[in-house]
Amino acid sequence: MNEVFEGYERQYCEASASLTRECTAAAALQGEKLKQKAAEIKSGIDGAEGLIRKMDLEARNLQPSIRAGLLAKIREYKSDLNNLKGALKRITSGNAQQGAREELLESGMADALGVSADQRSRLLRATERQNQTTDRLRDSHRTMLETEDLGVSILHDLSQQRQSLLRAHNVLDDVDDNIGKSRRIIGGMVRRMDRNKWIIGLIIAVLVLAILVILYFKFVH
Repeated sequence: MNEVFEGYERQYCEASASLTRECTAAAALQGEKLKQKAAEIKSGIDGAEGLIRKMDLEARNLQPSIRAGLLAKIREYKSDLNNLKGALKRITSGNAQQGAREELLESGMADALGVSADQRSRLLRATERQNQTTDRLRDSHRTMLETEDLGVSILHDLSQQRQSLLRAHNVLDDVDDNIGKSRRIIGGMVRRMDRNKWIIGLIIAVLVLAILVILYFKFVH
């Protein structure tokens, strides 16, 4: 059943039960007290009619398979409300109708009380469904909180992993820098070794040439 309709129905059943009790109490009043109580009951009946109109509007917007049952309920509620209006009218008809009020108080209200008992039964069923819905919402909320905690934990782990990756990346950058420096140093050493080889070779060549010149002059002279 539509939860909005159930909310209106629950409010109406509570209002109807309250109006029935007030009509019972008003039947024993007279004078100004009766007028004040009648005005309160009239205001309550107007509010109940507003709830019935809201239920009717909500029911007509539902699927046909659901709509028929709800409209039947609404007809029952309208009949109950008409009974309350009739009871109020008999109560407020004046002192000349005191006997009618007494009859209403003793016997006529029995039907209204029976209706009220039926309404209370429906109210209890609606309240039970409401409690079940509340429990489901509470379970869903708890599951959502657990999921949120799990998500926060995962985000925390991902943040730590990200920090670890950043540190590893920085270490790799330092290693790359050190490798680059080592390559430059080795390259410089290789160039110096090549230069030294040429210098040594040149010195050896000069020495060989000097020895040959000395030998030449020695054998010639």
